[in-house]
Amino acid sequence: MRSRNPVFSRRGFSRDNGYAGFNTAPQAGGPAVATQGNPYAQPTGNPYAQNPYAQNPYAQQDVQHGAPPQAPATTGRMTIDDVVLRTASTLGVLILTAALSWALLPVDDANISRSYGIGIGAALIGMVLAFVQSFKRKASPALILTYAAFEGVFLGVVSNIVDSRIADGAAMQAVIGTMAVFAAVLIAYKAGWIRVNRRFYGFVMAAALGFIMLMMVNLLFAVFGGGDGLGFRSGAMGVIFGIVGIILGACFLALDFKQVEDGVAYGAPREEAWLAAFGLTLTLVWIYLEFLRLISILNSND
Repeated sequence: MRSRNPVFSRRGFSRDNGYAGFNTAPQAGGPAVATQGNPYAQPTGNPYAQNPYAQNPYAQQDVQHGAPPQAPATTGRMTIDDVVLRTASTLGVLILTAALSWALLPVDDANISRSYGIGIGAALIGMVLAFVQSFKRKASPALILTYAAFEGVFLGVVSNIVDSRIADGAAMQAVIGTMAVFAAVLIAYKAGWIRVNRRFYGFVMAAALGFIMLMMVNLLFAVFGGGDGLGFRSGAMGVIFGIVGIILGACFLALDFKQVEDGVAYGAPREEAWLAAFGLTLTLVWIYLEFLRLISILNSND
């Protein structure tokens, strides 16, 4: 199952990443390998038949003495703790720079243009860094943390503007909403209430593509026609699309959880924990911005 995050589909959790054999042809004397939806999927008969990380490459059979293979070596394999630590580090940098930009870049009438310009510039740099990391063959912790730093500057400025000029307390409400969505999706995923399969993946990707295309069309109309474009980001339509955006973010979280779970289960290298942290950060930023936008629309309609 691929995540919508480009980092997951590009390197660490893709069928062509060089870390796992994802042969789609049936094996002689064994069942076919179902790999179209999940790059870590294994034959239903023998879970160790295809994925080299599902077996220990260092465990050799002692033919002379008939000894069984040694216990699987775990050194260098990604664990949940690795993902949690890297994600906490990435989010920590983002939160720190967001707090600093909030405090050091005032958004009063005399300084809002300068602060907003810095925030937009940081967002553009962060976007470039995100694309560079997405297309790199290996995770770059320095690049990921730098992206988080610039993204934090953007979020700090935007949050300060919304909180001080549109809706008092909007930033904290958006943070609480994002945390609630994360916790709810994690609980639902672990409880099995969300089944991440090919149908789920296809539905989410189709919905996301339609959502992004509509937003781009709305942006073009707003740039060339002025105002709110087609009205997809204001009024009642803005509220509806804000809710849809949050739901899509929740679906992306489920896809990301599946990718992390598969990576840990089948022994992805430890460096892939940085890619997992990067992908989760992208999704959480998406959800936070959708909450912030929704809160802004609701308060501007009061």
